[in-house]
Parts: sequence; C-alpha cells; structure tokens
Amino acid sequence: MQGGTSVRLYGLEWLKESARISKVFDLLVAAILFLAVSGAFHLHYMLTAGDWDMWIDWKDRQWWVTLTPIMAITFPAALQYVFWTKFRLPIAATFAVVCLLFGQWINRYFGFHLWSYFPMSEVIPALLIPGALVLDVALLLTGNCLFTAMSGAFAFALLFYPANWFWLAPYRLPVEVMGQLVSVGDYISYAFTRTALPEYIRLIERGTLRTFGGHSAIIASFFSAFVSILMYLAWWHIGMLLARVVTTPNTLKNFMGLTDKDEPAETAQKAIDGTSLQGRFAAVE
Repeated sequence: MQGGTSVRLYGLEWLKESARISKVFDLLVAAILFLAVSGAFHLHYMLTAGDWDMWIDWKDRQWWVTLTPIMAITFPAALQYVFWTKFRLPIAATFAVVCLLFGQWINRYFGFHLWSYFPMSEVIPALLIPGALVLDVALLLTGNCLFTAMSGAFAFALLFYPANWFWLAPYRLPVEVMGQLVSVGDYISYAFTRTALPEYIRLIERGTLRTFGGHSAIIASFFSAFVSILMYLAWWHIGMLLARVVTTPNTLKNFMGLTDKDEPAETAQKAIDGTSLQGRFAAVE
C-alpha cells in the first residue's frame, strides 16, 4: 500500500488501524486469560492444599511437602497441552504458577494482612517457580508428555522443598516460650490466633515416615514426585479433553434452504457470482 498506511504483522500486510485494533484485542485476551487462570487455579489450590500452604506452622516436613506439588502440578499440566499443541509455546507451567502466585499474594495481603491483621510472615505462600521452569524446559527439550512427566514432573516435586528451604529455615529455629520449646513459626501462630480454625484439626508431622531413617522430608519429596508423574499425565489428558472442539449437526439447515450437497460457502459464492440468479431467469424463459 502507498503512503505508509500499512504495516507487516504476523507475516501479513495490515492497515495501521487494523494492526492497532488487533494488538489491543490480543492484550485484552491475554489479560482475561491471566485473570481467569489465576482465579480458577487459586480456587482449586486453596480447596486442596490450602491450609498447608496458608499458615507458616502448617508447613511441615511431611504433609506440606507431599500434597503441595501434587496439587500444584494440575493446572500447569493441562495448560501445557493447550499451549504446546496449539501454539508451540513452552511457557504454560510458568504462566500457570505466576497466575497462582498473583492470586495468592492478592488474597494474603489484602484479605489476611490488611483485612484480618495477620502478619505476612504467617501467611506467606510457597515458591513454585523453579519447578515450573524445569517443567517447561523438560517439555521444550522432549516434546513429549510421557518424557516430560517422567523428568519434568518428577523434578517439579523434588525441587519444591529445596526451593522453599532458604526462606523457611528461620521459622524452624527453636525458641523457649513460657517454659515450652517451640519453633518460631509455631510461636507466630500461637500469638495470632485463628478463631475459625480449631487447633485439633491441624494435621502436621503425623505419620510413620521416620521409620525409614528419620529423613521424612526426603521420603515425602520422592513419594510426591512419583505421584506427580501420574497427576501430570491425568491432567494432560484433561486439558486434551477440554481443548477439543466438538461440533453438532445443524438440524435447521432444511429450514435455511441448505441441503447435504449445498454448503453455505458454495451458496454464498453462487450468490456473489450471480449464477443462481441467472439460472433462475433461464428457467423462467
């Protein structure tokens, strides 16, 4: 086109106004997708591993290490199918985890810190980005869901506890409070009482994993890694089912003047060429 009124976008020539509208539309779709995944993933996560990842004193070496990676790999696996098979984008796991962390920080800061006056040190969420990056890299290098599950999903769970240990370690230090030996995380939760959460339902540090030598966090991480492989494959196929386009037969086509041999595109082309109208005039003559 003349006069510099066109730009090249996505390999095609676009009018500048059309290109601007297309970019704005893409940004709107990206924003809606981000908020939708953030809300859905955060709701799913809070209903499954929510308490263990919510409170600092619930982040133990058994249940938190076991359940959190298993429940957190669900949406990344489903989104990886859509992003990889439809767009060849190996960023789905990182995108899903960033959406989850966005929803978590909004909820913890505005809902629990500003509204309910809990300190952020009591409700800080876990770090999942390192495992998500490894999961995306595994899919990029292998291009196969099975090998990604065996390597990426396995590493996703194994990296969870080491990735969170550097900020969690200070809350594991022992302190003496009124003659009792507790951790810093326990003392914070004792000081800021959760009125809606009875203490007797807190399920932490319970189990028989110490019969394997006392290294409960390591055993829990490997168990979570094996279950994450199965969870990844299950949610990969859930993403496959949800991304499938299903069409139903048009039962009203007879009322619209269409037949099995007369497709809408052919009818429109005949109308444009005027052949149908000329044929009618010839039949009348």
